[in-house]
Amino acid sequence: MRTTTLEQGQAEAEGLASPAEDQAASLTRLSGFHPGWFGAVMGTAIVGVAASMNPGGIAALAQPARTLGQAMVVLSVVLAVVLGAGYVGRLLWHRDAVLADFRDPMVGALFGTVPGGILVLAAAAAAVGPTWFSPSTVHDLVAGLDWVGIPLAFVMSVLFAYLLFVRSELVLETVNGGWFIPPVVNIVVPLVLVPLVPSASPAVARALLLTSYGFWGMGFLLYLLIVAMLHHRLILHSLPHASLAPSLWIGLGPIGVGALALIKLASVGVSAFGPAEPAVATLSKLAATALWGFGVWWLAAAVLLLVHYLRSGPLPYGLGWWGFTFPVGAYTVATLALATSWNLVGLEWAGGVLFVLLGLFWLVVAGRTTWAVRTGEAFQASHAAPTTPAADQAGPR
Repeated sequence: MRTTTLEQGQAEAEGLASPAEDQAASLTRLSGFHPGWFGAVMGTAIVGVAASMNPGGIAALAQPARTLGQAMVVLSVVLAVVLGAGYVGRLLWHRDAVLADFRDPMVGALFGTVPGGILVLAAAAAAVGPTWFSPSTVHDLVAGLDWVGIPLAFVMSVLFAYLLFVRSELVLETVNGGWFIPPVVNIVVPLVLVPLVPSASPAVARALLLTSYGFWGMGFLLYLLIVAMLHHRLILHSLPHASLAPSLWIGLGPIGVGALALIKLASVGVSAFGPAEPAVATLSKLAATALWGFGVWWLAAAVLLLVHYLRSGPLPYGLGWWGFTFPVGAYTVATLALATSWNLVGLEWAGGVLFVLLGLFWLVVAGRTTWAVRTGEAFQASHAAPTTPAADQAGPR
């Protein structure tokens, strides 16, 4: 006992933590493990998907873009494993904190990044996997991730909505862009079922298409309901607190994913649509383009609002900053897909510009998050931003 005491005293004198202190610190970090951590997985994987498409269509950059895409997908897998362990640990040792966060209307929707990250990894496997694995292995990887991510996406979106329905005295100022996450995750589902269609039997292919369109409708209609509430809130009430500014960019996610899903579904539905296939392809292309056009408006409005916030000073850091990455990435990928569909070089270059913006966002957010992890700021107990009208005044008008 005396030796242990002397060792602890020596450790304290040298500024080192004892094993007991290390364990206590780890548990404290788990207690404050933010529900939106998997936003980093989504934001990193989508960079890999976009890079694999060689944004800008420059032949000399095709190989570097492919290598970048592979590296980002590998990094996203590493992040998923490490952060997944954090979610599991918090659920085991801090279940009350997890439930409290899930019931919180400000941060509860961020749990949707968990199935979102899993499904975006499936999309990344389909996009980058063929450069490493055989078609059958890629198929199995995508299918395995789908079996986990799709039911989780549906359950979380329903449960979060239910908690909002039964919650009393919920004010309009609570509405924020984070609520877009459950809808956008449901819209991602078609993108991860499409790779399974070509190798499926006709009956299974039809079932996959039916499921895909069903999830697209589920997610997109939920998106429309939420965007109407947020639009009303932005016009008739003060702007959200500055800490919620990144969440306004999340609205670009359902637009990009929704447009991309329509294009992809039309491309694999030839056998199911029969003689109607050309008409379906044309209507899907037009609908995706119209949706993409709304994205142009949303992107411009999001940029102006971000500048508006920055005029009052730097944004307070939070893991919500990852909301800058995946939505821009999804819109970038949709732009590149439409450029191919319309065979427009100008649109391909627009996708390249968007990819540069995505890369800048990722570098800034990843760098700031790394610093927050190093200082412990990233593991502070998750809490909602102010939601009262008086507190919202912190968001400049």
